[in-house]
Amino acid sequence: MTPDELLTLLAGILGGALRVGVPFLFVSLGECLTEKSGRINLGLEGVLVLSAMAAFGGAYLSGSPWVGVAAGALAGALLATLHGLLCSLERVNDVATGIALMLLGTGLAFYLGKPLIQPQAPQIPALPLGAWSDSPALQTALQVNALLPLGVLLALGLHLALQRSRAGLLVRLAGDSALATRALGHSVNGIRIAATAAGGLIAGLGGASLTLFYPGSWNEGISSGQGLIAVALVIFARWSPLRCVGAALLFGGAGAIGPALQSVGIGWGYHLFNTLPYALTLLILVFTCRPGEIAKGSPTELSSAR
Repeated sequence: MTPDELLTLLAGILGGALRVGVPFLFVSLGECLTEKSGRINLGLEGVLVLSAMAAFGGAYLSGSPWVGVAAGALAGALLATLHGLLCSLERVNDVATGIALMLLGTGLAFYLGKPLIQPQAPQIPALPLGAWSDSPALQTALQVNALLPLGVLLALGLHLALQRSRAGLLVRLAGDSALATRALGHSVNGIRIAATAAGGLIAGLGGASLTLFYPGSWNEGISSGQGLIAVALVIFARWSPLRCVGAALLFGGAGAIGPALQSVGIGWGYHLFNTLPYALTLLILVFTCRPGEIAKGSPTELSSAR
């Protein structure tokens, strides 16, 4: 492999990490906030797909990608709020409800999104971060989603809020001890519903990134399981918003290896390399989750989730 081909390969992986990693980032941040409150939302796949459809539809009908982004965030928040409300009922299981909401979200998206498969919607603008380089490969790789800086700032803001704000303390308290939260006079269900809704809103930004930037169109296979992968990603990040940034870029880079190799003329194993994010998910679950042990950083209430 020549130096130019190596540079093209590395630039392709870097660019793929920055493009493919953005939905992972927003969905993992949303799930991180939800789980910090002591609730797990396996319905994030439905949230992601429904918000992707709503974002594309909003941008198509309004002519503005930012209206689409707002529509995607709202759709994600509404479906996640439904999950939070249902899980607050007696004898309702978080995991089973999440699976049901995943099916509801994807079903609604497929039904309502059928007229949107052919049209084109205005796209989120790209930020040309590679203007300093003379390399066309680097310039192309560093054409990043305008929502990426927002995701990084959001991760930093969540980290600071969870560590230093009263609202963040209440979220962590609800996730670590429901009894202590009630003893202090706070509503555990209220905190968890709010955190789940906010988590859905953040995840909805990831759905908007799918249809309004990369790959930039609406189809029924748009998500490819990224909402479910995000749950493993949060475990890998040890429930830290800042680590979610690195974990999202890692998963994005893993998904970009196949296309990057193809860009330098290496076509062997293309489809095999496309399975890397899913293989990475399995490895993370195998090496980080052990029966009878609580993962470091895990909110205590998750171990007793209904």
